[in-house]
Amino acid sequence: MRALERKLLRDLSRLKGQGFTIALVVAAGIAAYVSTLSVYRSLSESQRAYYERSRFADVFVRLERAPDALLERLEVLPGVAEVEARQVEDVTLDMPGLPEPVVGRILSVPGSGAPPRLNQLHLRRGRWVEPGRANEVLVNEGFAKAHRLEPGDTVMALVNGRRVALRVVGVVLSPEYIFALAPGSLFDDDRRFGIFWMDRDTLASAFRMEGAFNDLVVRLAPGARAEDVVAALDRELVPYGGFGAYPRARQTSDRFVSNEIVQLRANATIVPLIFLGVAAFLVNVVLSRVVGTQREQIAALKALGYSNGALAAHYLELVGVVVGLGSLLGVALGAWMGRALLGVYMDVFRFPLLAYRLDAGMVAGAVLVSAVSASVGALAAVRQTVRLPPAEAMRPAAPPSYRPTPLERVGFHALFSQGGRMVLRDLERRPWRLLLTSLGIALAVAILIVGRFSGDALRYLMDVQYGQVQREDLAVAFTKSVPDRARRELEMIPGVRHTEPMRVVPVRLVAGPRRYETAIQGLPPEGGLRRVMDTEGRPVPLRGEGLLLGTELARRLGVGLGDAVRVEVLDAGRTVRDARVTGLVEEWLGTSAYMDLTELARLVGDDRVITGATLVVDRAQQDGVYARLKALPWVASVTRADLAKELFREQSERFLTVLTFILGAFASAIAVGIVYNNARVALAVRSRDLATLRVLGFTRREISLVLLGEMAVGLLLALPLGMVLGKLFAEWVARAAVDSELYRIPAIVAPPTYATAVLVVLVAGILSALLVRRRLDHLDLIGVLKTRE
Repeated sequence: MRALERKLLRDLSRLKGQGFTIALVVAAGIAAYVSTLSVYRSLSESQRAYYERSRFADVFVRLERAPDALLERLEVLPGVAEVEARQVEDVTLDMPGLPEPVVGRILSVPGSGAPPRLNQLHLRRGRWVEPGRANEVLVNEGFAKAHRLEPGDTVMALVNGRRVALRVVGVVLSPEYIFALAPGSLFDDDRRFGIFWMDRDTLASAFRMEGAFNDLVVRLAPGARAEDVVAALDRELVPYGGFGAYPRARQTSDRFVSNEIVQLRANATIVPLIFLGVAAFLVNVVLSRVVGTQREQIAALKALGYSNGALAAHYLELVGVVVGLGSLLGVALGAWMGRALLGVYMDVFRFPLLAYRLDAGMVAGAVLVSAVSASVGALAAVRQTVRLPPAEAMRPAAPPSYRPTPLERVGFHALFSQGGRMVLRDLERRPWRLLLTSLGIALAVAILIVGRFSGDALRYLMDVQYGQVQREDLAVAFTKSVPDRARRELEMIPGVRHTEPMRVVPVRLVAGPRRYETAIQGLPPEGGLRRVMDTEGRPVPLRGEGLLLGTELARRLGVGLGDAVRVEVLDAGRTVRDARVTGLVEEWLGTSAYMDLTELARLVGDDRVITGATLVVDRAQQDGVYARLKALPWVASVTRADLAKELFREQSERFLTVLTFILGAFASAIAVGIVYNNARVALAVRSRDLATLRVLGFTRREISLVLLGEMAVGLLLALPLGMVLGKLFAEWVARAAVDSELYRIPAIVAPPTYATAVLVVLVAGILSALLVRRRLDHLDLIGVLKTRE
């Protein structure tokens, strides 16, 4: 065994504590990167493969009613490869154990008994519906699991005003409902929204739609633009009450799944890159200082004839062992935690197969960044030493300056004891060392904050949405537009204390070359159950003819206060009007516009009708209210505000608990690793000075104060800097998700998150100080003071 190899083994044995914590920092950075990025790629690939296998449609259209004969004309439109007509109807379900009405959606399948050509279903168990057998249905797997439905069970439904027993014959998955949302809902609830597929002839007979369709799915020809096909379909379907064609990107399930993937991409790139970058920086700083403590040994080896290349290779081997250990641990932890995170998505997204994929290139990139950064730090320290003549390098480094420091000149040092003056003098003469130490600890604080702030942001979002904006107990949606007297009929139900009308009108807003499909919500100006808030968090009154836009919608349209917007109503009337933006409101969920209810009716050009109502009910009588609502044929859905809030909390925590644990654990490991290594390196650098002080008569307590005082100053400077950096990192992550149409994440960091980050670093500092103090108590004075020449 060569001499340098024996030295490598001795160094690894002597530095095992520091080496392990450096490896832990490397592992934390790599694991954070690997776990989240692998889940992102697994979800993306599973979505792409499932869409391809099931021939998922590219364009979707809803309309009032069109004859089947129209299909021949639609099939030859430019850019259209395939068209499939169908019927889609929403019904009310009466499920045991749930007092409130449950929303059901029935889609037709070809009456020939063949499966659909587009949006093909994946049969999990049971059989296909057979032509001619009345009321046989397939049910989506999520609803079946929530209600323990099996082939042969029945579900009671209110179908076009008649109670019908639907007989389940099979359980399926559909690419159209990977994430199943009831109309108007932002949260999946398998207990309260079920999707069924029925023979087309049977469904058409129930709703008197023989020879007609009200829904269309389209597959594009290769190279066709979805925008062109959407425009052509809209022109053709205007006479048939078309509500506006839309591309796959605006299909409800795809929007949510793709949005989650976009959010995950932000978490899988920005947050892990912050972790990996911080870890790489800290490893660079720590290893350069560790190698710097071997100044005399490097000089001695050079004097014995070892070349600069041999010394560089030796320390690269040291770095390779440490980074290699950290890489192996990081990849293993990242893969394990990635599978755990993917398991959460398996419970939410209904894919036939959601396989975990660990990409070799991704792993290699993370390991390479850590290895290069660590190598640069180590080689920089070696290069600084080998440039000196061996005789000079074998002596301890001379103090940088013997002149009085600025604070000494003004007499500030006189306020401190002798030990305190030593601390201040050393900090003033080596400000870069203090800066790097504080920056390293500050980055540890910052990534602890980044790992936890999402929970704070979502709690704030939930409090605003369900404490200030939506203040009703129930929101009732109607099957179609009805006169306001329907709301008054709801008000007569025993247990209903107060009602307010609302209207939702689907529109396309156009501003110059920009356009966006959304809905205008019409609300009563004197109402208090549904409110809109400005950017300062104050309620905005709905008065006058103006249009209020959410800030995200205004950004997408490129408009501001006073600008004109063309409003194209997407219903059978196809009204086109101009409106002026009179206000901007803050909304974290969705991208909507708002108007006074009466002014909205004037804009659309019809009488004042409503599409829903908000209710305040007596909790003691709410079961009776639900029973009455179930019996009303014009009630499409009932949404409980308390249930929506609970679903929001559950679904947010479902992801955040795992993700926050992963990032929090890795951030804590980095924080402990950097604080401990800073303490050990400081001890190694100052051991000769401290031993000299002991020989001169200083007590263990006094020399401990000299060393630990420097650590304390660096730590105290790092804490406020870390909180500022943590807030900046949180804003960076929040801005990365600003393109989300469904919800935005505010950059909110709550005091408990700051406190937790500070506490973790303080505990790491205290434990490191205790370990250093223990080593100081056992300092070998003679061994340390020996001259290595």
